[in-house]
Amino acid sequence: MGKMLAAYLPGNASVTLREVDIPQPGIGQVLIKMKSSGICGSDIHYIYHQHRGTAAAPDQPLYRGFVNGHEPCGQIVALGAGCRHFRESDRVLVYHISGCGFCSNCRRGYPISCTGEGKAAYGWQRDGGHADYLLAEEKDLIHLPDSLSYEDGAFISCGVGTAYEGIVRGEVSGSDHVLVVGLGPVGMMAMMLAKGRGAKTVIGVDVIPERLATAKKLGLMDHGFLTGDGVTERIRELTAGGANVTLDCSGNAKGRLLALQASSDWGRVIYIGETGKVEFEVSADLMHHQRRIIGSWVTSLHHMEKCCTDLHDWKMHPHAAITHRFNLEQAAEAYALMASGQCGKVVINFAD
Repeated sequence: MGKMLAAYLPGNASVTLREVDIPQPGIGQVLIKMKSSGICGSDIHYIYHQHRGTAAAPDQPLYRGFVNGHEPCGQIVALGAGCRHFRESDRVLVYHISGCGFCSNCRRGYPISCTGEGKAAYGWQRDGGHADYLLAEEKDLIHLPDSLSYEDGAFISCGVGTAYEGIVRGEVSGSDHVLVVGLGPVGMMAMMLAKGRGAKTVIGVDVIPERLATAKKLGLMDHGFLTGDGVTERIRELTAGGANVTLDCSGNAKGRLLALQASSDWGRVIYIGETGKVEFEVSADLMHHQRRIIGSWVTSLHHMEKCCTDLHDWKMHPHAAITHRFNLEQAAEAYALMASGQCGKVVINFAD
């Protein structure tokens, strides 16, 4: 049994690197040589600065001291007994929640909402992808098409998958004007995927001018606005009454309200951004416009697989939104940059 380098987050805005044993796959498990692994905003919010719980259980931290990183992508190098679908050398990404497999949500394909015993998030309640190797359950794997890079796969395993679910739930089509509020990595991907689904207009809104400039440079949006007075009216004018589908990726109260108020009559309003609250007039802002609000959390195994297929067919690459790349030895720099907010998507890449 050899050794590998692994990253841990002690919860004081730092990263600890340790040399640990390379794990060996058991029944139904595979060993993956990591190729790329992203850093998610939730890693920063819930773990990096302080080990936090949810609003419902603030005294129960979600991170349990495991190897961090819940956006893993790599290549299978060893199979445990009982593996039937995947083979050594397969390129895979990992759905970042391992569910019980038997509750109603797991049966629907949504381990993220697992209510059974044994649910564990990679990088939170079991070892994740910020190490040279990852031990994963075969049932949690998704094939990575040859046309997509390992960086694409890492991004798909959480951020892109989350955006894709919102686009699917919003039923985006070529008939729709689409508004995305909050142009972090997930918001950027929501615009890319809306383009892929044929949206006739894609509009982005953010508080940071550089994000708007990046989205425009990447060709992800047709119109971009800074938040402020008059932006709702400008969107309504541009879309002849409001966007048919709006997606809030900001998790901010003002952003959520904008997504609601800038939607059309019969508009589909998708809340993706986590945490926080929103307050609005139920009659004036929702009911009298026949609007729908849909909460969307991550995605399903099926939709993550479909996302990979669609990106292949559309010849789109999420890695276009990656702004900074680091190796594992530079994990402390990578996390500090992500925490600063002065970046797009950040990934840790591994040598062959």
